[in-house]
Amino acid sequence: MGYVSASNTPTVVSPSPDAVAADFLVVGGGGGGGRGTSAGSQGGGGAGGFVTGAASDYFFAKNISFTVTVGAKGSGATTNTGGGTGSPSSFGNIFSTGGGGGGACGEIPLGRNGASGGGGASGDPDAGTGGLGQSGIGNNGGNSATGGGGGGGSSAVGSNGSGANGGAGGAGTSSSLSGSSLFYSAGGGGGAYYASGGTGGAGGSSIGGAGGTSGAGSNASPANRGSGGGGGRDSAVNGGDGSDGVVIIRTADTYATATTTGSPTVTTSGGYKIYNFAASGTITFV
Repeated sequence: MGYVSASNTPTVVSPSPDAVAADFLVVGGGGGGGRGTSAGSQGGGGAGGFVTGAASDYFFAKNISFTVTVGAKGSGATTNTGGGTGSPSSFGNIFSTGGGGGGACGEIPLGRNGASGGGGASGDPDAGTGGLGQSGIGNNGGNSATGGGGGGGSSAVGSNGSGANGGAGGAGTSSSLSGSSLFYSAGGGGGAYYASGGTGGAGGSSIGGAGGTSGAGSNASPANRGSGGGGGRDSAVNGGDGSDGVVIIRTADTYATATTTGSPTVTTSGGYKIYNFAASGTITFV
């Protein structure tokens, strides 16, 4: 069992009347898709980390303010460079890294490392390999062919480009902690080599941004799912933005309602109180 005390240092203890048992989900910001030269297509952004814990294992001290940080998305590249890397999210001392940005042909063909790696970019001077992901919270990005590699997702590696087609973004992971079953932390698709008739890779789990086919890479959507943006196609077309991360905390509804800042959405459903942070703030259990 993890007990998070006033010092935010986990200690193995028994449940206490001075602590609250809580489930949590901490998702880092997703990486942005790359933009590069006309000689090749670009990599999709990697997913933010997917970090979860169960109330049976974690107890949080009452009357202590725990900082909640929601990691910002990585921006899709609008000049010839790799996509931006997402920022980390945290709840107390529990951290989730942001996703790596997608590679850019002729500039930074390698996908950036992150919770999940960004996809590699194709062409000039060499085909790029996908960025490295972190074991347990993400996966590697896909390698390029002529089409760009897909960004890694929390449940699967990004697909490699295939011929002129971009690779699909890696799948995300489903969670019901918010009260609905939703996917988080999926990779963005790699961009197409449109000059040769390719198509962009699909975004992972329908929440990562699709790679560009005849235009820019798509932005990851919906918001606050920690997913990667799509890579741009050839001919110096922009990459898509990733999506911001999220922190969700759930306790039994028998506990008093916690004091919060940052305007989280607070709901009571199915025997639980759920605190959904789409922006940074604090939570104090009482």
